[in-house]
Amino acid sequence: MLRLASLLCLVLWSAGASAQQKPTIYIDIPTEKKPWNHIEWNESPAQFQFAIVTDRTGGHRPGVFPMGIRKLNLLQPEFVMSVGDLIEGYTKDTVQLNAEWKEFMSFIEPLEAPFFYVPGNHDFTNEVMEAKWKELFGVSYYHFVYKDVLFLCLNSEDNLRGAGRGTIGDEQFEYIKKVLEENAGVKWTLVFMHQPLWVQEDTKRWKDVEALLEGRNHNVFAGHYHRYWKAQRNNGKYIALATTGGGSRLRGRAYGEFDHVVWATMTEEGPVLANLFLDGIWDEDVVTEDLVDLVRNRPFPVQIAPIYGEAPAPAELSAEVKATNRSDTKMRVSLKGYTHDHLFYQLEQTDFVVEPNNVATFALKMKNPGQTPLSEMSSFTVRAEITYEFEAQPNVSFSNDLKYQPFERHPVRKVSGRKVDGDLKDWKGAEWISVDRRDGAPFDYDGPADCSLKFATAYDADYFYVAVDLADNDFFVAEDGSYWDQDGLIVGLDARPKHLSAFNQGEGRGRDWIAYLRTFKSKNPVYDEARLPAAVTSAVKRTETGATLEIAFPMEYIEKMGGADWSSLRLGLGYYDYDARDAEPTTLFWFPAWNATDDVPGSGMLFRE
Repeated sequence: MLRLASLLCLVLWSAGASAQQKPTIYIDIPTEKKPWNHIEWNESPAQFQFAIVTDRTGGHRPGVFPMGIRKLNLLQPEFVMSVGDLIEGYTKDTVQLNAEWKEFMSFIEPLEAPFFYVPGNHDFTNEVMEAKWKELFGVSYYHFVYKDVLFLCLNSEDNLRGAGRGTIGDEQFEYIKKVLEENAGVKWTLVFMHQPLWVQEDTKRWKDVEALLEGRNHNVFAGHYHRYWKAQRNNGKYIALATTGGGSRLRGRAYGEFDHVVWATMTEEGPVLANLFLDGIWDEDVVTEDLVDLVRNRPFPVQIAPIYGEAPAPAELSAEVKATNRSDTKMRVSLKGYTHDHLFYQLEQTDFVVEPNNVATFALKMKNPGQTPLSEMSSFTVRAEITYEFEAQPNVSFSNDLKYQPFERHPVRKVSGRKVDGDLKDWKGAEWISVDRRDGAPFDYDGPADCSLKFATAYDADYFYVAVDLADNDFFVAEDGSYWDQDGLIVGLDARPKHLSAFNQGEGRGRDWIAYLRTFKSKNPVYDEARLPAAVTSAVKRTETGATLEIAFPMEYIEKMGGADWSSLRLGLGYYDYDARDAEPTTLFWFPAWNATDDVPGSGMLFRE
């Protein structure tokens, strides 16, 4: 057989205007039919690939970001972009800042590709942090052009206003305007910043920036909210990224809560984006606005109504389970209960379908054979699996662990003549509640004198009052330190009607409920006091064993949120004890925080009497 007869030589070349020669390939295939579809190579000198990492901090989970860096080295991008929140920050302590930046640089050191820094609110939130950033990186906003693509790296923190209040100031706007004018002919513009300013108010010149971007091919990338969503707006794609190790409940794709890096391939038609989960790969439509509206912007479809026993240790209890389908497609629900130490319980339904725009209700029946007091009752878990069954697209499934617990009924009673001075002499005869849910290293806790507290509540025509009797033998106060890294009392108050407040998972802080953190600083002891939705009054009196506190929330605010005939309030209360000699704090909480994974809906409810 002649070798020449079996050798097929293919010389590929382009007859385009550039007359650029494509690669030559030799294929030894003797048959007329060929084992390929075509040989138009997916290759272009203008094409390139880069990666984007997102929030590492805001409650970082150790090890996740370095793992992402290792995976990027396997993928070999040409360079890596960021969208900020690289360190925990939020401090003026230069020793702490230096240590945090040193730690982050150690994460970047193994990266084989260039890494481009963009500031987030955790990195750039006060004058000290601003100076440190400029010491390390020179500027806080900049640009570069690579293969006819403009990369515009912005500083959404340029007015040092913190989370949820990002801005583009006048000086930065003039820079952006000049850069866009000088690079009017690029084929694409990619914008990177930390806070998604397109969903925030009072962003100074951001809307002017959007007006400049509207007429050109562009994409905008941000982070900050630790949840992914993509929006089509302003003639471009605006994408808020999830996390690369930052704080997250990690409830999955339907909630936009996952750890990922973005893999971007720049083509003539724009960037092609792949979301590389640390356990899989999804394209840029991993969460669309339609899915956000169906899943994330609505309460979880299954709720178990909290109950509050009048008797201290009832033998039998019953609660209503409600499954609400707010969609135009069928919703399948599967429920699975787990055993409980004290209660025997039964769900009347465990696997059923709720028709479109319909509600199914049934009973959860409980027996308490050991007559365990409600005050000693622990929670149990019902696993809820939800599947929306679509006809023209893949089904969407997600799940949630429903924590449930029957509660004792706590009254809040009317008083008169109350004065907020930190002295508890007016609280004789009040119903005091001890807070004994403790967390932290066991060897950091030395008993009740180290850290313990009890509280009581009352109301009158003008205020709702919380009194706290605190034992703490080692107060840790840092006048210039972070509010969250020293001794402090945290009080959450949700005055909305019970059907709303009971299922508050920590979202809408400041809008729907008050989060009040009070430290023992001599000046400005309250965290972000100017941004509280109501003027809260408080007073502290130091004692031989610790301190007593009184806090007053205006009745005007409570009636605004719950109506003049309000009947309940949801109260969350906890204490952070940072003893100077201990590595970590001891925390005391009445019930788990509302945004914690072990939150129990309906906990901390007080009923007006």
